[in-house]
Amino acid sequence: TVEAIDAGATVATHLFNAMPSLGHRAPGPIAALLEDERVTIELVNDGVHLHPAALELAFHHAGPERVAFITDAMDAAGSGDGRYLLGPLQVEVTGGVARLVEGGSIAGSTLTLDRAFRRAVTIDRLPVEHVVAALSATPARLLGVDDRVGSLEPGKDADLVLLDEDFTLKGVMRRGAWVVAPQLG
Repeated sequence: TVEAIDAGATVATHLFNAMPSLGHRAPGPIAALLEDERVTIELVNDGVHLHPAALELAFHHAGPERVAFITDAMDAAGSGDGRYLLGPLQVEVTGGVARLVEGGSIAGSTLTLDRAFRRAVTIDRLPVEHVVAALSATPARLLGVDDRVGSLEPGKDADLVLLDEDFTLKGVMRRGAWVVAPQLG
């Protein structure tokens, strides 16, 4: 892991998932990725991929400027339970959890970013400003587009979402125009 980082790796995809566990004698990639300030870590906050304690550990150790929330979404994202395809693989979604029909492994996620935000703030009790950064400024910086998106500043695209007091999505603005008009009241 350290060799990969030294060679230019800057992103840890799905931190904790499909990685050797953090051990006290051989800390492995998780410790190296959390420790190195050159690395941005991606987390799937759907309540399936990560235990809340792992999420808290990542935020506490890396800080919001190095955490990017992602969905790992597959075709069933935002849809109901049932059978779906993930490439050539059959996936069964039950209770919003996508698993391979053959073998039962987690097969992506049905998470949407508004649900990731709501979960992080209401269930995981992360500070709103940290969650906002993990969903906007950090991914924008990671993708090299933070000169125009990721924050609300003069000269940048006016992209934003409008949430109600329960953190339910009410509207979406893209470049200063509503693409999903607010439904207030």
